[in-house]
Amino acid sequence: MAITGVYLYLAPTLPDAETLKDVDLQTPLRVYTADGLLITEYGEKRRTPITYQEIPPQFIDALLASEDDGFFEHSGIDLKGLARAVFDLVTTGRKKSGGSTITMQVAKNYYLSSEKTFTRKFTEILLALKIEKALTKEEILELYVNKIYLGKRAYGIEAASQVYYGKSITELNLAELAMIAGLPQAPSAANPIRSPERAVSRRNYVLARMHNLGKISEAEFQQSIRQPATARYHGATSEISAPYVAEMIRQEMIRRYGNKAYTSGYSVYTTINSARQRAANAALQKGLLKYDRDHGYRGAQTSYAVIPLSVPEAPELEEWIAQADPAKDVDWPQTLEAWEEKLRDLGDFGIIEPGVVMNATEEGAWVYGIGKIRWLPFAGMTWAAPYLSVNSVGNAPENALDVISNGDLIWLESTSSGLKLAQVPQAEGALVSMNPHNGAIEALVGGFSNSDNQFNRATQAERQPGSAFKPFIYSAALDNGFTTASLINDAPVVFKDASLESTWRPENYSGKFYGPTRLRQALYRSQ
Repeated sequence: MAITGVYLYLAPTLPDAETLKDVDLQTPLRVYTADGLLITEYGEKRRTPITYQEIPPQFIDALLASEDDGFFEHSGIDLKGLARAVFDLVTTGRKKSGGSTITMQVAKNYYLSSEKTFTRKFTEILLALKIEKALTKEEILELYVNKIYLGKRAYGIEAASQVYYGKSITELNLAELAMIAGLPQAPSAANPIRSPERAVSRRNYVLARMHNLGKISEAEFQQSIRQPATARYHGATSEISAPYVAEMIRQEMIRRYGNKAYTSGYSVYTTINSARQRAANAALQKGLLKYDRDHGYRGAQTSYAVIPLSVPEAPELEEWIAQADPAKDVDWPQTLEAWEEKLRDLGDFGIIEPGVVMNATEEGAWVYGIGKIRWLPFAGMTWAAPYLSVNSVGNAPENALDVISNGDLIWLESTSSGLKLAQVPQAEGALVSMNPHNGAIEALVGGFSNSDNQFNRATQAERQPGSAFKPFIYSAALDNGFTTASLINDAPVVFKDASLESTWRPENYSGKFYGPTRLRQALYRSQ
């Protein structure tokens, strides 16, 4: 009687489960080149919906082993699980597990709040039964894997795969699939970035459940639980570097659509040509690097310390400890891990990348970059005469120790002749490439590195036009009766006006005046 009363009370308030067939998931704003390469994405939630057919079968096995192994058999609720939850409540006085099935979690994620009340729980149960009648099991599972939060702003399994492993869910191995499948229980507190040990423990539990259910063999189980945690944070996937363009698009989309631009799944196709954009990125960076090298080396701006090797207290080691040299007795695994974390925080600097000097000698240095150790020969540092002023440099270095020291944070450029020392230029620049037939911007670079400075010098820098205005003046002359053979008198002229700070006497760059001059000569001489 009580159950009937609850049903009659709650049934009229239940939403129509059929609406789940047309659910509109929040997806980020994505910006593409004209030829379809992803520049970047913006949005609070990283989500890439996938179909049921795209979900790897092993992931389905892992997820069901972890969350709901009777999913394909029950009618939306797990009576045993609910009974266990009620027993826990009665015996301990606290709500522990909710006995939720995947269908019940879909009901909660799409329609209900996360508050822990009896009314919400009964509503969740009734709604789960409605969903099971309206949708197939495959449709329910598809909704679940695309909606669920899995930590680090990742919603859905495809987004989580990209965030933690930098690749599609279809490319993950068994251990990685089990790691993702174990996240729904505590995505914020126990994801493999925030808590690797806890995440591995949960992963191994999922693998053990799969093994017990006969979904994987003993060999697969043993191999997978021995695999280390390889997850690390991957930012938004980008196939082409055009951050200044992306920010221009973001601002325009916000102007047009407000904050809905971040959640409505807009895909913006720009006029950017990926090949020209890559060429523009390289051209600007190479030009600025050459200019900077010509003005000398400013030296390492930062140095990183090493972590000394910790030695357990033991009387027989006291003499050795007293003679130990912290600079040589280094805990390299911990040191390199600490260095890598700092290097990753520096961001993307295009054709140059950061590294820390591990061991400098006269002939060169071993340098640690992100996940690799490389040899930088002295031949790649011979340009590094010390910077003295804008117009002068010091003596050329005689060996590598004149340039770098252990622990220095340096920058490296991979060239056709080998690894070369670099530095982040102080000089800046911008480049815009436009199609002359339709005015489309096909490449735009607003500075050396967006990671270092987001100021877009192509669109935001206000500069005096200098001689760039002259072709427009000459074009206006041609449009008003002048010809390329017309004579212009290049003679001194003086402007006096109350609005001017002083009398203005414009001059040619040479300081000379050339008298009567043909228009075409005046233009190419920039008179």
